[in-house]
Amino acid sequence: MDPRTLTDLSAFAVLAEQRSFRRAALVLEVSPSALSHRLRKLEARLGVRLLNRTTRSVAPTEAGERLLSLLGPALADISAGLAEVAAFRERPAGRLRLNMPRSAARILLAPRLGGFLKAYSDIRVEIITENALTDIVAAGFDAGIRFDDRLPADMVAIRIGPAMRMAAVASPDYLARHGAPRTPQDLAAHACLRLRWPSGSYYHWELEKPGDARRVVVDGPLTADDNELLTQAALDGAGIAFVLEPGVRHELEAGRLVAVLEDWCPPFPGYHVYYPSRRQVSPALRAFIDHMRAGMDD
Repeated sequence: MDPRTLTDLSAFAVLAEQRSFRRAALVLEVSPSALSHRLRKLEARLGVRLLNRTTRSVAPTEAGERLLSLLGPALADISAGLAEVAAFRERPAGRLRLNMPRSAARILLAPRLGGFLKAYSDIRVEIITENALTDIVAAGFDAGIRFDDRLPADMVAIRIGPAMRMAAVASPDYLARHGAPRTPQDLAAHACLRLRWPSGSYYHWELEKPGDARRVVVDGPLTADDNELLTQAALDGAGIAFVLEPGVRHELEAGRLVAVLEDWCPPFPGYHVYYPSRRQVSPALRAFIDHMRAGMDD
């Protein structure tokens, strides 16, 4: 359909209701002459006269009455549809696609996701977990969750998680057999369980004291791209893993793992949600951000 036709049909419906070019022009916020010109062009396109005009009023012809009977419900449906779509600007609803590493899903999101879904039943959340830094725009995501030091410069980043720290952990059995490292240099004599990024590069252990920051290249019997696998290997006594402390907190409290080099593992800012700076934040994403920020200190 010619886009002009829908506009002209709407104008015809208003004119048929008002029975006056002047009153209809006021409703449509156009001049009477512009409205008259629009109706003449519509009649010309349809090849039929729709209105009988007199100096004082207008009235639909038989063809106009028939068109009006068909047009009324259709325009009402269109109006209702537009109102429904406009409501998305006001209430959190629709699909929310999020991309994040597996650790963020397990440590940050899992404890709070159920509460969010209950509070916002009109939102459909879709979560993809992958450790690779994904182009969220090209992949069709509304937002991602990462640590802010890994984010592109053109993204808006909002912190939604508490401060965190890394932990170098090993089983009591391993430490009884090999002793505990006291300094980063001591790691060279230990079996270290290495994380490999999706790019193929190895994660260098970032250890820090005031005025002394180090990136330590370690070696050992196991390399994996999954922190849970490295944690399990540490639990089994295979070596020392360097993982997010919240992910092994229960094992530390239960004594199944022991932290070493604790004075070299300071806190750092937690997870951030990020999205393109040029994109308007949807009500669904705004609700998610507010929900996660409300739980930062839980």
